[in-house]
Amino acid sequence: MSIGQIVFAKCGRDKGNAFVVIQLQDDEYLYLVDGKSRTLHKPKKKKAKHVQPTHHIANLDVGSRGLQDADVRKELRRLLVLN
Repeated sequence: MSIGQIVFAKCGRDKGNAFVVIQLQDDEYLYLVDGKSRTLHKPKKKKAKHVQPTHHIANLDVGSRGLQDADVRKELRRLLVLN
C-alpha cells in the first residue's frame, strides 16, 4: 500500500466506504480519510488486513495551500465515478 491509494473498508461500521490512505504506520496500520466523516484532523486508524486496496492513486498534490478535506472528497468522487 502507498500514500494516496484508494481503499475500501472490509469490516466495521464503515464497511464498503472508500477512503484515501494518508499515512502508513509500520506494515500493520493505515490512517484513512474520506474528507467527510473522517477528516484530515481526525483520520481513521485501521489495520491493513481490514481494507481492500484498489489500483487507483489519488492526486493529493495541491501546492502551497496544503491538503484540505475538500480536495480528498473531490478526488474520491472523481476516481469512483471512473469505475
